[in-house]
Amino acid sequence: MPKRKEKASSNEGAKQPKRTKKGLLDRLAEGPVVGDGSFCLVLERRGYAKAGCWTPESVVEHPEAVAQLHREYARAGADVTQSFTFYASEDKLGFRENQAAKLHGVTNINEAACSIAKGVSEEYGTLLTAGLSPTPSYLEGKGKEKVQAEFKAQVDVFKKFDIDFVIVEFFSHLDEILWAIEAAKECGKPIVASMCIGPHGDNSGNSPGKCAVEMARAGADVVGQNCQFDYNISLKTMESMKAELEKEGSSPYLMMQPPGYHTPDVGEAGMAALPEYPFALEPRLLTRWDAQDFARKAYDLGVRYMGGCCGMEPYHIRGIAEELSPERDGRLGEASEKHGLWGACLAIGSLYSSMAQRTGRDYWTKAPPATGRPHSAAYSISLEREV
Repeated sequence: MPKRKEKASSNEGAKQPKRTKKGLLDRLAEGPVVGDGSFCLVLERRGYAKAGCWTPESVVEHPEAVAQLHREYARAGADVTQSFTFYASEDKLGFRENQAAKLHGVTNINEAACSIAKGVSEEYGTLLTAGLSPTPSYLEGKGKEKVQAEFKAQVDVFKKFDIDFVIVEFFSHLDEILWAIEAAKECGKPIVASMCIGPHGDNSGNSPGKCAVEMARAGADVVGQNCQFDYNISLKTMESMKAELEKEGSSPYLMMQPPGYHTPDVGEAGMAALPEYPFALEPRLLTRWDAQDFARKAYDLGVRYMGGCCGMEPYHIRGIAEELSPERDGRLGEASEKHGLWGACLAIGSLYSSMAQRTGRDYWTKAPPATGRPHSAAYSISLEREV
């Protein structure tokens, strides 16, 4: 399990042989890799990020809060520590009324994010990554050169911190993610590329299958989907991606990082279109058992990189790591020491006999949770189409 590395004692020699850390592709060849979870929505709930902007200036303003969340994911069993560089391009940091670019600067924010993540990565022995995400410049039609200049400012920082691989994520237009993959190649590291799309495809009319094939052709080593659509919908997206990749004879590894919410009613619009987004999503939260269900279904489909996006908390990542423990040589995160698989801890520590009986996969997979809200509707908007 990922555990905190002990510091060397003073009597140990300075010339100890350096341990070789297996890279992402080597780990994927051996079995599933567990990513980390949400930063924007989790830190917003904790009071360290601002909704709407969703930019990562907290790495400068509250580095201890960011480091703590990184540690929680590592303790939960994540194999990866992803720097909080989401929406950290200069144009996004200064978009509309956002003052993050003016107050802190794009380089300072990206360096702070990578430094925090690198410290936790070294502490727990996880893979270090950082990511590129969509830019306002693309939506404003400023063209490839301008968009890639935004990416380059971040990539220059990533190279400085010698990250283990690059993530390009949350893109809803194929053109822009292809530009991001091209820019990410400057790092000389494996590239993980995921699009924020549902079964209908991207916002430019490209099918999930075409998106997957084009990402692989562009040089992505891992391709897949993240955010906006819950895991049950996203599994359908991944089925389409996998089928088209196989048809083309292409074999990148597959990834999924869905949000931590049930969103059966979003149609083609995505989670952000829900009237309760982003401040009243809690009734939709996945349980830890939902996270295990996601991990098993994704693994059975052939997905080998599994983590979470908006709303995925550390306990969700623990659920993924616990479900995939048999495929990961029995490894579990530190946090599982306080959990017990499928509620086993209840049988040994509860004062109430009825609670002590609530253990095992059979019980928890057959006990659908209630919301406790008598007037709450199952769906907030009508289904636009079958998803």
